[in-house]
Amino acid sequence: MKMNRRELGKGFGAAAAAGLFAKPAAAAGATDLSFPSDFRWGCATAAYQIEGAVTEDGRGPTDWDIFSHTPGKVFGNQNGDVACDSYHRYAEDTQLLKNLGVKNYRMSLAWSRIFPEGRGKVNPKGVDHYNRVIDNLLANGIEPYVTLFHWDLPAGLPGGWQSRDTAKAFADYSGFMAGKLSDRVHNFMTVNELRCFTDQGYVSGIKAPGLHLSEAEGNQVRHNGVLGHGWAVQAIRAHGRPGTQVGIADNSEFCVPVMETPEHIAAAKKATREHNAMFLTAIMEGRYIDEYLAATGAGAPRVQPGDMAAIGSPLDFVALNIYQPLWVRADDSPRGYMEIPALPSSPRMASPWLVVGPEVAYWAIRQASELWKPKVLYVSENGASADDPVVHGRIDDADRIMYIRNYLEHFHRAIAEGYPLKGYFLWSLMDNFEWADGYSKRFGLHYVDFATQQRIPKLSAAWYKEVIARNALV
Repeated sequence: MKMNRRELGKGFGAAAAAGLFAKPAAAAGATDLSFPSDFRWGCATAAYQIEGAVTEDGRGPTDWDIFSHTPGKVFGNQNGDVACDSYHRYAEDTQLLKNLGVKNYRMSLAWSRIFPEGRGKVNPKGVDHYNRVIDNLLANGIEPYVTLFHWDLPAGLPGGWQSRDTAKAFADYSGFMAGKLSDRVHNFMTVNELRCFTDQGYVSGIKAPGLHLSEAEGNQVRHNGVLGHGWAVQAIRAHGRPGTQVGIADNSEFCVPVMETPEHIAAAKKATREHNAMFLTAIMEGRYIDEYLAATGAGAPRVQPGDMAAIGSPLDFVALNIYQPLWVRADDSPRGYMEIPALPSSPRMASPWLVVGPEVAYWAIRQASELWKPKVLYVSENGASADDPVVHGRIDDADRIMYIRNYLEHFHRAIAEGYPLKGYFLWSLMDNFEWADGYSKRFGLHYVDFATQQRIPKLSAAWYKEVIARNALV
């Protein structure tokens, strides 16, 4: 049956009146877009992306040093040798945080600054450096949230994440640093984005170390990754001060229902659990679910006694890196759902992978809460790449503001509905080395002139400062 515009409009009006199209709180006419008084606003960075100084003070080489110096692996054959020079300019960067009004900062440690070979002899200069960074943050009223592994793996570890020994070395390093820092650092995240440093590093090869293993070999790498996380949780608890909080920062694939009806909501929730079966699902449930084992068959990871208990070690919080959606609809297949791929016309930011879908902000928090009942949730990353032209000394990145504001509206909805989201770390404090994209993609609130290392606040920095000051969307 063909409908004219008037009839179509009436149909949508009736559906809306019937409550079939649920809206975020802001769209539903709510005027209060304030956040809870104890909500934690922050920014995030990672060591290899900002520090530079890759050969200074005893730092050992990493897989990213090797990968980025291999011709053709990184845009423009660029590397992180200097990056933002934050190893030397950390005090200046602390002031960027302070000027924003940020009270929380997610940073990572360079493992090879502490153990240049990944294990064995400790490098005191590395420990001293991070003591200075953390003391400087605290002196300026900023609480550090420390990620222990954000992809820069010491090159001295044979086999990398193909080896269980790397998982053990990671736990030893994590426990050691918890013992050194937990008198001042109260929140540790074990690893960042399991899917990226395992799948993209060892199977697709688009990130360090750039390997192309079989799917079965990749499953074992994934297992070693989650095992390293689990052993690290245990080591942090064993060596950290009482009250130390432990979690993970993961870029789980959260599936968004095409519409908010019971069958599509259920399908998306099921899809989320299955899409993350080898990562967050295994961590939160302490097992590999039947659907995953059936799908992998003979290629399933080899699991030794005690592995799953370690992997399922209880967490104090779960932190999520939330960027793009995966749309899902219910269907009558055995799985009960079907993914809807992004189309060429789908809206994107400057990075081709960064499809804009603000609804994922709400559904990620809701699904994680309903599936696994975490005590506390944080958004450990959310942000956007943009072209950021400098015009008369200004960077008016209204597109980035549009992206972040819309996502924050949906995070606000999740909080309003009672889900335990307690903080938000915007990616990123400043432009940096964006992995295989080199310096071609900018995610920062502050523009970095990489030739001079000048930091210039963008319009988004002024906007975020206002959000923090008001504790509300503006």
